[in-house]
Amino acid sequence: MNAPTDVADALRLAGALGVDRLDAQLLLSAALQQSRAWLISHDDARLPSDIARRLAEQLAQRAAGMPLAYLIGWTEFHGLRLTVSTDTLIPRPDTETLVDWALELLLEAPSKARVVDLGTGSGAIALAIKAGHPLASVQAVDLSAAALQVAQRNADALGLAVSFQQGDWWQPLAGQQFDLIVSNPPYIACADPHLPALRHEPLSALSPGGDGLSALQTLVEGAPAHLHPGGWLLLEHGYDQAEAVAAALQLRGFSELALRHDLGGQPRVSGARWLG
Repeated sequence: MNAPTDVADALRLAGALGVDRLDAQLLLSAALQQSRAWLISHDDARLPSDIARRLAEQLAQRAAGMPLAYLIGWTEFHGLRLTVSTDTLIPRPDTETLVDWALELLLEAPSKARVVDLGTGSGAIALAIKAGHPLASVQAVDLSAAALQVAQRNADALGLAVSFQQGDWWQPLAGQQFDLIVSNPPYIACADPHLPALRHEPLSALSPGGDGLSALQTLVEGAPAHLHPGGWLLLEHGYDQAEAVAAALQLRGFSELALRHDLGGQPRVSGARWLG
């Protein structure tokens, strides 16, 4: 594959590969550190040879299904610009449903409420909550040291004070209690036909294996020991898992069960209160 010589040539190459024009413009913008408006008015701008070669590789990767966020190194979530890498799940707009609900609950919580995000990945949920409710004390846990490095870089870049711990779900939180626990755990069943399309993202952040419910069950079972009386647990889950999660919450003794739908109208986040 010949490397493109200028901006217009790069866009022609993208079209030939079947890459969306907007994606190609974003790749060019990132490579040249210029705005899309600049690209439109400078379509004859020559590309340095090293940038041209890297751009050709990135266009080929995008054509093969590599997510744009991994290629440009960032994505936006709840108004925040977040670094992402192949060590982290790419935050989805539907997960903002969980953040919005968490921020609503924090309006009624103690002013310095304690919050923990389990399976934080890039830190998206924890950082969005901290940004939306600065007085909250926010912690975040992940098993992956590489993911936590990304999350810490995001926290530093955004100037948000979130405390990160490495460990398996509840393990780093022994003896600690919170007013709000949130999580977007892996929940895709191993036989789900959509899973192969997500092959570029870390499998451990997508699926726990089996029917996809094991991580959700672990969170439901362990939450009461880590919630103050009156505290809430919010869990993102698959569109077809709401009934199973509600049953697990009821069986564990939670009250005030509720459900929120995502941007597409699918049941996406279940929440319940622990009265003690």
